[in-house]
Amino acid sequence: MLAAASPVFAHTGEGLAGGVAGGFLHPLLGPDHIAAMLAVGLWGAFLGAPAIWILPIVFPLVMAAGGVLGILGIPVPGIEIGIAASAVVLGLMVAFAAKPHIVIAAVLVGAFAIFHGYAHGQELPDGADALAYSIGFVIATGLLHLAGIGFGMLAQYPNGRVAVRAAGSVIAIAGLIFLGRLI
Repeated sequence: MLAAASPVFAHTGEGLAGGVAGGFLHPLLGPDHIAAMLAVGLWGAFLGAPAIWILPIVFPLVMAAGGVLGILGIPVPGIEIGIAASAVVLGLMVAFAAKPHIVIAAVLVGAFAIFHGYAHGQELPDGADALAYSIGFVIATGLLHLAGIGFGMLAQYPNGRVAVRAAGSVIAIAGLIFLGRLI
């Protein structure tokens, strides 16, 4: 029992509740967040340079701004619908091998990032260190993007391209399920 106890984590705003670790775990505990983050990496890899780096950089930067809106409690409507829609739309971009201009792709990714960031910021535990928590969720997001990029690199091979597009389809279907649960 002594080894299983975690008394440090019992304090509000400390340990996993609100520090870097708490922020890091937040995106990893939501399948809707995971799906969308992987889709950003997949799409970036599918589009190639410079999108492979621009999209995964735009997302966390704009997400951090959305997080500030959530922390401040500034109302933004349709957060959960926006998050679910991000999985649908970004998954479809991968599934259909959409190749818009990089500016359009970045704006689309950035628009969805606001919803994800807002949700992270709004769910900041009471008394938590907002900066440490934010650093945690931005790092986890970046790692999910990198995982998507890693898998998305398979798109340079014919069979890999099929696998990446199939992954996009799975993400889009998951997003539809997320949307269905909200409606």
